[in-house]
Amino acid sequence: MAASISDIRLLLKVKSLPKSSNSRRVFITGGTGYIGSSLIPVLLERGHRVRALARPSTKAKLPAECEVVSGNALDANSYRQLIRPADTFIHLVGVPHPSLAKAAAFRAVDLVSAREAVDACSELGVHHFIYLSVAHPAPFMKDYVAVRAECEQMIQKRRLNSTILRPWYVLGPGHRWPYALLPFYKMCEWLPFTRPAGLRLGLVTLDQLILALVEAVESPVQGLRIVGVPEIRSAGLNLSHKVTRKSA
Repeated sequence: MAASISDIRLLLKVKSLPKSSNSRRVFITGGTGYIGSSLIPVLLERGHRVRALARPSTKAKLPAECEVVSGNALDANSYRQLIRPADTFIHLVGVPHPSLAKAAAFRAVDLVSAREAVDACSELGVHHFIYLSVAHPAPFMKDYVAVRAECEQMIQKRRLNSTILRPWYVLGPGHRWPYALLPFYKMCEWLPFTRPAGLRLGLVTLDQLILALVEAVESPVQGLRIVGVPEIRSAGLNLSHKVTRKSA
């Protein structure tokens, strides 16, 4: 699949960053979606080995350097035996373009796929589980937030070494309309009485989220690490300074 201008710009930025000293073996679900399709080329560029789960109809969307395996994200029995030798599992599966009308789909896709992934990784003893959640609490999209929070609880109940990222809205190709709200968001982040919520529910760019996911891959944790909007925004700076973050 041909790279977009945005992907090329991000890859050029990544090429200028110091490389990780340790190559990871990464297994990704949701690798052909909005986030995954930009993340995989960056991980490959940084020297990590990537295996992506995909349906036969979507395999062509993945880079040639990526190992592609067939399976159903809603049924771990279709891919459990393909996870090893991965040390890192990234779960990106979700209903595209979430909206208030998709409450049933959130439970049928987001919740089920996460439960299958968490159970499989727990059984196999995968070293590091990375989950893309959503910022919460939040006054909007309550069904979506509730499902993602339930998925987080599953991860914690299984005691997986995990990094959970909590963006709110990710600006990027096809997802640019909130740019018009930037002055409002900045005001909320500045005013003392709205600052906590403003920072928690702030906007992040696709590039910022990709770099935060890369940092998560390259900084495995013991225990649980929560990465909120401020940390997502600063991930590129952390990578450029080779900052290794640790979690108790």
